[in-house]
Amino acid sequence: MARISRQQLITFEELDDATDLTPAELTLWQAARAATAHAYAPYSGFHVGAALLLADGTIFKGTNQENAAYPSGLCAERTALFGLAANLPGHAPIVGMAVAARPAAGDFGAALPCGACRQVMLEYEARQGQPIPLLLPSRAGTIMRFESLAALMPFHFSADDLPPA
Repeated sequence: MARISRQQLITFEELDDATDLTPAELTLWQAARAATAHAYAPYSGFHVGAALLLADGTIFKGTNQENAAYPSGLCAERTALFGLAANLPGHAPIVGMAVAARPAAGDFGAALPCGACRQVMLEYEARQGQPIPLLLPSRAGTIMRFESLAALMPFHFSADDLPPA
């Protein structure tokens, strides 16, 4: 049996800094950074904020929420998405998302969503039937701009993988 080697590429733009963002992206970026002030992170000291931009201009934010029973906490990306669905059912489409992170006593740094968050983010993108652009701060201090959340997890699990009901 022949083996086939394949390669999967992730496409994104790398921006030097926030001056390269559009005005709407800059507002979203600043909202994610501001949200970090409301994170509950007494154990890790790692404050994460996420912001969602809706088509009607509404910005909805989420933060990481830790718990002494560590698995009981929740990441900022999921609190933003779950909170949006719970508080604004029938909301306008999400047209942008940004994530920011900072240590309790430090400057902003990289904020790369965990696998569980990536899976949830993709579900919300699929639910609305259109891409959700994403802004993430990189480890190099640049801003990564993704056209779609799907770029973060090309081999994700979806409703298409479930047996017919």
